[in-house]
Amino acid sequence: MKITYTARKVNLKDNFKELCEKKLAKFQKIFSEDAEASVVVTLYKNRQTVEVTVKDNGMVFRAEDTQDEMNDALDKVVDILGRQMRKNKTRLARRLRDNTADFAVLLPEEDIEDEQEFDIRTKTIPIKPVSVEEAILQMNMLDHDFFVFINADTDETNVVYKRKNNTYGLLEPEEY
Repeated sequence: MKITYTARKVNLKDNFKELCEKKLAKFQKIFSEDAEASVVVTLYKNRQTVEVTVKDNGMVFRAEDTQDEMNDALDKVVDILGRQMRKNKTRLARRLRDNTADFAVLLPEEDIEDEQEFDIRTKTIPIKPVSVEEAILQMNMLDHDFFVFINADTDETNVVYKRKNNTYGLLEPEEY
C-alpha cells in the first residue's frame, strides 16, 4: 500500500508517519499492492484533524476525526475504517475473491454484524445543465444536503453537497 502524507498548518514528525504505517499495515491483507492511502493532518484552533482515505480497485474507504492530539485522532480513524470494513465484509469478499480467506482471518466472524438488506426508494428528478453556483442555490432552496445536476461547463453529471464546516463540495466523475 502506498501512503501519501499531507500536512496543513502542522509539521508531521517521523514517529507519527511510522505509527500511521504500522496501524494501516493491518489493512494490507485486504487491499492489493496498488492500493493508495492518503493521510491528511490539519491543525485548526489547537485541534488536530486526521483524515485517511484508502482507494483500491474502485473501492474508497474514508474516515476523519478531530482530537487534541493527532495520535488519538489516528487511533479513532483506524477504528472507524475497521468498522466500515467489517460492516461491508460480504460485499468486499465478493470483490476480492482471491483474498477472501485473508479477509476472514483479519475480521473474525463474531465481530461481523449480519448483512442488512437495503430498503431503497427510487425517485426520478428532472436534470438540466446548470452552473455549480446555480446547483448550490437550488440545493439550498430545497433544503437538501446534496444536489445532482449536469454541469453546464463539462456536460457531465456532478453532485454538490454541504460539508460539516458550512462549506460546499463538488463531486466530479473520473475514469480509472
